[in-house]
Amino acid sequence: MKGWPGEPDMEHDVLMADGNAASAAGKPITDVIFDFGNVLIYWDPTAALIARYSQETIDQFLDNDISGFYDGNDLMDAGATPAEGVAWMRETHGDKWADILQYYVDNFEDSLTGIVPGMRVLVNDLKAAGIGVWGLSNWEKELFHCAEENCRILQQLDGKLVSGFVKLRKPHKEIYEAALKDFGIKAETSVFIDDKAMNIVGANEAGIRGIRFSDSRKLREILIAQGVDIPAVQ
Repeated sequence: MKGWPGEPDMEHDVLMADGNAASAAGKPITDVIFDFGNVLIYWDPTAALIARYSQETIDQFLDNDISGFYDGNDLMDAGATPAEGVAWMRETHGDKWADILQYYVDNFEDSLTGIVPGMRVLVNDLKAAGIGVWGLSNWEKELFHCAEENCRILQQLDGKLVSGFVKLRKPHKEIYEAALKDFGIKAETSVFIDDKAMNIVGANEAGIRGIRFSDSRKLREILIAQGVDIPAVQ
């Protein structure tokens, strides 16, 4: 199975305020919390592997049922080191996939392929409007410097919390609560943006409205419809 196991069905570009977040519906938005990968910056593991591996091998590696790649990512995002992730994959899925994971880790910077179009300006527009902009991402601690050093958009944020440093990860409620506390913001006046449905569900459990991201223009339109005073798409 390609992609993270357990992804529920959910529409993109719809404001979700279910469960514990239902009471926040209609309240002003004072803070926007962004995921990083495929929301602010593109993350494409294929780009880190293409120099040495065929597309067939890459497709198999990115099939969790074959290689355990996404399970290994979850372990590392939750605090395991790359060495521990590779050792886990070697023990559970064999040398072939563990060796490819090691190559992926060694060439991780190539998986970061640029800024998602429109997001740099959106972040700046939100800041100009007095909206707090924050980051909450699942990311392995030893690899995060690749993103922070090479993707200036992450340096524009008012603050960020990264899973590998706190040994918590989305979609578990505790990491959202830790982010709210660390940023000094309120759940009911915040909105969380992520490309994964499971992480929007997790945000709702923590009382935070969420939007499953696909497009910067659609996100801008949703925020404007919720009363955020930023320039509209013309």
